[in-house]
Amino acid sequence: MASRAALLVLADGRFPAGGHAHSGGAEAAVKAGRIKDASGLEAFCRGRLHTTGLTSAALAAGAAHGLDPGELDAAADARTPSPALRAAARKLGRQMMRAARATWPCAELDALATAFPRGAHQPVVLGVAARAAGLGPEDAAHCVAYETVSGPATATVRLLSLDPFQATAVLARLAPAMDLVAEEAARAARQGVDALPAASAPLLDITAEQHASWPVRLFAS
Repeated sequence: MASRAALLVLADGRFPAGGHAHSGGAEAAVKAGRIKDASGLEAFCRGRLHTTGLTSAALAAGAAHGLDPGELDAAADARTPSPALRAAARKLGRQMMRAARATWPCAELDALATAFPRGAHQPVVLGVAARAAGLGPEDAAHCVAYETVSGPATATVRLLSLDPFQATAVLARLAPAMDLVAEEAARAARQGVDALPAASAPLLDITAEQHASWPVRLFAS
């Protein structure tokens, strides 16, 4: 029961890890007209979940499984071609590290913070935090899968004044897909770093670079 409660804490959008400042690409998608309503939000989130979401979930699962965080961070770099997204991932990693060390202090988190003073990739930090909280690889993968879609959903409510009930219904419809992604990510993590998926979303990479150059924006990414 304790690990179930820890999973809720880690997955809670109010966990002070900085995710509220990031839209997961939704801000650029809204401006480009690719997200106009709940249907567009669902399509965007589903695509993000099965690409960058799967990749990030597998990295987190690998860290929770006990794979070398340094190797995982290098794997995350290789799977993140956009400099803007790499910078965002490390910034979020620093913020996640602060919250995780305060919540579940342990030697593994301390060692990771020492090895990456400018921040490790956020999914790697989340996976080590999950391990410190007594959670398993699939738990860590579920956290990332949920975060992958909940971030854009929350951002779109603010960006479009979308009915929050509609946004929540989108998340509920995506629940079976989140379960599948978490299972696939955990399965890959058990086979080692070289077996981790490298699913990508080139349009997200391109728009992330464009978004980073905007003089005025509501979200950091």
